[in-house]
Amino acid sequence: MDQTLERVTPESVGIPSKAIVDWVDELERIAPDVHSIMVLRHGRVAAEGWWAPNAPEMPHALFSISKSFTSTAVGLAIAEGHLGLDDPVVSFFPDEAPANVSPRLAAMTVRHLLAMCTGHDEATVDVVIPGDRSDLVRGFLAFPIAYEPGTRFVYNTPATYMLSAIVHKRTGLNLVDYLQPRLFEPLGIARPNWEEDAHGISMGGFGLRLRTEDVARLGQLYLQKGEWRGQRLIPAEWVEAATSRQIDTGPNLNPNPDWLQGYGYQFWRGQHDSFRGDGAFGQFCIVVPGADLVVAMNSGIGPMHLAIESLWSLVLARLQPEPLPEDPAAQQALTARLAGLRLVPQSGPAGSPMEADLAGAEFTFAPNGFGLGSVRLEFAPCGGALVMSGEGGRQPRRLEFGRGAWQAGDAAVVRQWPGQHLTTDSAWIDQPLVASGTWPRPDCLEIDVCLYTNAYRYTLTLDFAGSQLRLAVHVNVAFGPTDLGVLVGRRGAGATPIG
Repeated sequence: MDQTLERVTPESVGIPSKAIVDWVDELERIAPDVHSIMVLRHGRVAAEGWWAPNAPEMPHALFSISKSFTSTAVGLAIAEGHLGLDDPVVSFFPDEAPANVSPRLAAMTVRHLLAMCTGHDEATVDVVIPGDRSDLVRGFLAFPIAYEPGTRFVYNTPATYMLSAIVHKRTGLNLVDYLQPRLFEPLGIARPNWEEDAHGISMGGFGLRLRTEDVARLGQLYLQKGEWRGQRLIPAEWVEAATSRQIDTGPNLNPNPDWLQGYGYQFWRGQHDSFRGDGAFGQFCIVVPGADLVVAMNSGIGPMHLAIESLWSLVLARLQPEPLPEDPAAQQALTARLAGLRLVPQSGPAGSPMEADLAGAEFTFAPNGFGLGSVRLEFAPCGGALVMSGEGGRQPRRLEFGRGAWQAGDAAVVRQWPGQHLTTDSAWIDQPLVASGTWPRPDCLEIDVCLYTNAYRYTLTLDFAGSQLRLAVHVNVAFGPTDLGVLVGRRGAGATPIG
């Protein structure tokens, strides 16, 4: 079956081309790290764009949009009789449960996991998901439960992992294998990558990587109540339940209106009777049934609410119920705007007189949280490289950068750069990146590193003074501080990190 989505002009589906141009302009004003957008109306693609070097065929880290795919797997498993909404969570894991199961833990059900109302009074992620991911089920079941399950909402990524573990337990398949014939293949989605724990269980709440169009296809499937080209993929009752308000959300997590409309089964409710899959730093699958609209987006945006608000004010507000007259001039302007989308490196002088002295210089550091033992500098007419090694010179990796322009590479980064919480494996596996170097001062090299199929963009600032190097690391978005620390090293001798 041909799975190609039809491409049409915006005006043919009641969207002014100028509305999309205005939205793109506003997104770039909000943040420099928008990666892709796709707008569907009436099931057809009216606009799509990728900020190069992103491209349509490239999978992107989805963060918590992964949860909506996990929800889909649970709905399918329930429909197939593998489990029920009101099954107690501990019933699936008798060997991992505490010796003394509290009444609140005994009362926690699959429904509570889905609706993020497990009874916990805080997100459990830091305790339940350690770096080795060795025993996450036992860690979740041992975590204290402060309230009666079902009484209050607390965003809880390990609850989604537990849903994945339950599906795995009952079907014998991880989420990718389970969803492959039931969802991915029928939707025309290539077999994806999904991060796993030490036992091969998909992480559920994060770790899925898909193309922007794949995300849009999921949104369109839910808009169509689970039907796809004449085939029933998801029960309509599940779509209705998953995208309806199952519990109220309070202002403690996020006071913006689109986070106050309630939560379904791993879907957020939003303004304008919308619902969405929602991932950190601006990964969105937004569905507005009343407007027959689906929007998919990937980015590295901190103020996520601004992206949604701009969609409401600049696109949704200008939709028309009927097709508009074709507007060739506006369509041409939109086509040119989308074709010219680029991630822009930091600007500044591309060279420094100090390069001759620094070429080949190696600076070493005392043990530190970055896992960085030393760096060595190389320069060439087209750019340079920062050769980074672990302690004792282990695992040297080259971060190549252009001179005021991007140089393509892969994840030549130290193993434990902070700021990638909930995507721990992202710091260990190769990812596409581009890097650019500039010299804001003769004694200061800034390296701009963009992991463009993820949300992260790092700025490495190297300040040189005599034999000393001060290396500061900043990231555009993070689950904690964005200034990640400062290391001080010397040529050939270690020094204590100062931040």
